[in-house]
Amino acid sequence: MPLDSENPFAAPSALPFGYPPFDVIRLEHYRPAFAQGVLEQREEIDAITADPEQATFANTLVSLERTGALLDRTMRVFYEMANSMATPAMQELEAELMPAWSAHRDAVLLDRELFARVDLVHRAAQAEDTELSPEQRRVVERYHTDFVRAGAALSIEEQTELRRLNDELATATTTFSSTLLAESNAAAVHVSDAGELDGLSPDAVEAAARAASDRGLEGYVITVASPTIQPAIMSLRDRSLRERLHEASISRGTSGGDHDTRALVCRIAALRARRAGLLGYPDHAAYVVADQTAGTSAAVLEVLGSMAGPAMANLGAERTEIEAAMRADGVEGPVRPWDWAYYAAVVKAQRFEIDSAALRAYFSLDRVLRDGVFFAAERLYGVTFTERTDLPLYAPNLGVYEVHDHGGPSLGLFVCDWFARPTKRGGAWMDEFVTQSALLDQRPVVVVCLNVAAPAPGRPALMSVDEVRTAFHEFGHALHGLFSSVTYPRIAGTEVPRDFVEFPSQVNEMWAWDPVVLAHYARHHETGEVLPADVAQRLIASGEAGTGFDTVSMLGAALLDQEWHRIAADADPLDPGAVEEFEETALERHGVRSDLVPPRYRTGYFAHTFAGGYDAGYYSYLWSEVLDADMVDWFGENGGLTRENGQVFRDRLLSRGGAVDPLAAFAAIRGRAPSTEPLLRRRGLLVAATRGDG
Repeated sequence: MPLDSENPFAAPSALPFGYPPFDVIRLEHYRPAFAQGVLEQREEIDAITADPEQATFANTLVSLERTGALLDRTMRVFYEMANSMATPAMQELEAELMPAWSAHRDAVLLDRELFARVDLVHRAAQAEDTELSPEQRRVVERYHTDFVRAGAALSIEEQTELRRLNDELATATTTFSSTLLAESNAAAVHVSDAGELDGLSPDAVEAAARAASDRGLEGYVITVASPTIQPAIMSLRDRSLRERLHEASISRGTSGGDHDTRALVCRIAALRARRAGLLGYPDHAAYVVADQTAGTSAAVLEVLGSMAGPAMANLGAERTEIEAAMRADGVEGPVRPWDWAYYAAVVKAQRFEIDSAALRAYFSLDRVLRDGVFFAAERLYGVTFTERTDLPLYAPNLGVYEVHDHGGPSLGLFVCDWFARPTKRGGAWMDEFVTQSALLDQRPVVVVCLNVAAPAPGRPALMSVDEVRTAFHEFGHALHGLFSSVTYPRIAGTEVPRDFVEFPSQVNEMWAWDPVVLAHYARHHETGEVLPADVAQRLIASGEAGTGFDTVSMLGAALLDQEWHRIAADADPLDPGAVEEFEETALERHGVRSDLVPPRYRTGYFAHTFAGGYDAGYYSYLWSEVLDADMVDWFGENGGLTRENGQVFRDRLLSRGGAVDPLAAFAAIRGRAPSTEPLLRRRGLLVAATRGDG
């Protein structure tokens, strides 16, 4: 039975670029659209496998790319709403649909007749006389890899077991996500005395008052951000409140009760390990990295391990400065984790004469977006942005912008969702409502989500230095999607290896601190005064301080993620009560255990790895930073913020998506393979290594 024509997913959106009709989409529309979408794609795939003609690229892979249109437009919206508008009803529906979606994907990728046709096309594509273009051969390679890694070559009995594991995993990871959201909301710290908030900026105090009011509480509430070290800790002068906030952060998921995630973590790790064994790998980490640029988990550990000793040595030098600042402040006793970020900010302020709280006045969200993020893109790539106020929004305070290609045709739409909500998961991310494809005549509609505190009515939203950096970072992902210029959706935009996808976004961070860009957006929100040049220079210089802490924190999370996924396929599941011991042992093994510097994410709230698609892949941030630091050097060597440089980066890398080998795209610009030296130099690790420390 066809989907009711009144359902907004029944037909492609009539809005520009296929933008979703959020004004008419309701919760009750997803379930029937999903069911019909699954049915239609199944029928379309059956038609492919029933084709009596020999399998070809056109009648198999092109046909496959055209399947599932209804399901795709439904689930792209649903997935994003499940992350950014996660009401209890939406979470309940997510718990139902995500396992069903996983089962449907299994049905497609484990279809033996479909795989037989894909395999025939793959073998033909290897022939020297193939008429397929390089892009088409890349599509063939990616699809064949998809099917093999999904288990298409397994026996029927093995596939049955694989489906069961995938179904359990879909349920467990979805439950982890919803449980963590509830836990993070519950972990918010209630403050009754305004005096305890001494050090917070006025807008941060206002945000805390609104958070309390939203919860029906008197006083103030400091919400808990995704990472271990909470942003407010850098400013709060009250040591006891810093301790409360830190303890609320690190206890997430491990304090017992309904929101404890340890049993889920152990279950997820065990299921992934067993699935990896079924697919012929010793563990899940080996399975994941086999399809990444790193190639092997041994290569990942080698690169991470090379940073550990020098980073810990730098950490020792930083600790000396922290303890000196504490003594100067009259604080007795040893430094504690909730002291480090605060006194690191004090040291930085003294050395560079930087007041992080005062800087917020120069970073109003609107200016950061229009005169910073957009301005840098205009200078580099010749694109312009026009706000669209005629399109429906799924939440208040969103912005939608049409992106024009250097005075010519429109590239697509950019949706800006930068404010925190209780129904929005923590962190920041980019997603796509519509992906670019010449085959499907689609132009991209991308969305970027941050979690900036919403301002009081009539007041501008002011951003921290880290939030400014994150804005540029996530917009780098958006550019990767917007500039995509390929034929086939399977290789469009950010459809690249996980340990490469962060590279373009990390490169885009550099423009936040480019002197020309910074001078254009960093203006006092009340006076319009430009951030003084000497302050800007000190701000840029201060970004290189404290690299020991940051590197150890990042290494801790990356190595913890690796260890959870290096559990052998035949190992017994870990007891939930042993999670903390597992963490300590893993960090100790790799030489990055520190009582003062916890991992950026600990197990109980590590959403990236237990729900966010970065399982055994959190190393990607540091791995991609190797490429990023090297490419930043290239920009510097060639004149920096110029249209010529931007066009080269766009044409040879951003626009190609997954149509070319990622490292070949890098080499097409850099002229060689990536070097680790620029990253080690950036993080101060070359100096430490030269000293022989660690």
